[in-house]
Amino acid sequence: MRKVGPRELTLSAIAKEAGVTAAVLVQRFGSKRALLLSLFEEAANGTNKFMTELAKQHASPLATLFAYADCMAGMAASPAALARNLAYLQVDMTDPDFHKPLVKQARATRTGFRRLVEAAAEAGELSRSVNSAQLARAIEATLNGSMLTWAFYQQGAASTWIRIDLRTLLAPYLPRR
Repeated sequence: MRKVGPRELTLSAIAKEAGVTAAVLVQRFGSKRALLLSLFEEAANGTNKFMTELAKQHASPLATLFAYADCMAGMAASPAALARNLAYLQVDMTDPDFHKPLVKQARATRTGFRRLVEAAAEAGELSRSVNSAQLARAIEATLNGSMLTWAFYQQGAASTWIRIDLRTLLAPYLPRR
């Protein structure tokens, strides 16, 4: 999936990467669609665990939030990589079966952002008066929008572009020192 978009993705290519035959994948999943649905559902179900593991790897809630931003930037390693990811997103948004795990993953991610904002406020990294639900939604919008606008301008690395936008969003909530 990192190499080709949804139209170009074949069971034989997936099988080759996995070191099995296409027949094994057909036997296990039945079709490319079923395999992708299984993969997307697994990703959606793993969002909380991903956020928890990411937090364990970083010294603070804000560091975790920036690490998440870096993960998102990985989807935009190049304009072509982002275009491939957007092609999969198009499927997620237009096919009701794929939309369900997309929404599930988005909700879990926003909940993760809210927890990070609350933890950052508790740790003194952000103002204690921050509305965590509103800021979590704004973080979600900023990260997604920033990745897309980076693709428009293609100035510097996506990770730098996204981090600047995230810092700008968070600046009013940082404690005065």
